Formats: sequence, structure tokens, C-alpha cells
Amino acid sequence: QVQLVESGGGLVQPGGSLRLSCAASASIFSVNVMGWYRQAPGKERELVARISGFSTDYADSVKGRFTLSKDNAKSTVYLQLNSLKPEDTAVYYCFARITGPGRDDTYWGQGTQVTVSS
Repeated sequence: QVQLVESGGGLVQPGGSLRLSCAASASIFSVNVMGWYRQAPGKERELVARISGFSTDYADSVKGRFTLSKDNAKSTVYLQLNSLKPEDTAVYYCFARITGPGRDDTYWGQGTQVTVSS
């Protein structure tokens, strides 16, 4: 069982920046995939960014603006959000997926609100 606790959301003006953090309750060394989804009001949850091994993928809508990084020693992943737009407003959810023989578990954080507005 892995618990994920997010922080760093808030209200920011268009063009501003935020850094989201996701701290895991256990070592993330064995986590296969870790990253962030977001869900805006009235919309489906969408993948924002994920890291698997040394490979990082981003949604087209955030490429060049968001950066995902991982600190194994701190069991934490970070999402740096730059050049924020109103359409980035959403609840951002951290996730961690662990797979193995007879196992495929995905854990979620509680979500952190990001609001981009002037």
C-alpha cells in the first residue's frame, strides 16, 4: 500500500508558475510509473505527465510548459507548471503504478486544486 500526499496547488495569474509535489509513504524505487492527471469541471480526467524509468511523457497541451521530475531519495515527484493558462485550471491528481507477477496496482493522491485566473 502506498499513500500519496500532494501539495503546492493554489491560485495563480495567467503566465505564472506553480510547483506541485507528491510525497509517497514508501520508497518509490520499485514504482513502475508515476505522474499526474488532472480533471477540470465537466471534463474527463486526462493524463498530464508520467515518468517510467528514464522516460517522461507529456500531454501535447503542456509540452514545453510543464516539467516532471522525481527524487527517489525523498520518494517524491514534482510537477513544475510554467506559463500557466486559464485552461490549466483543474484538480491535479498524483498517481503511482506498481506492476509485477500477479500485481497491477495504481494508487492515487487526494488531489490539489490549481486555478489560473486574473
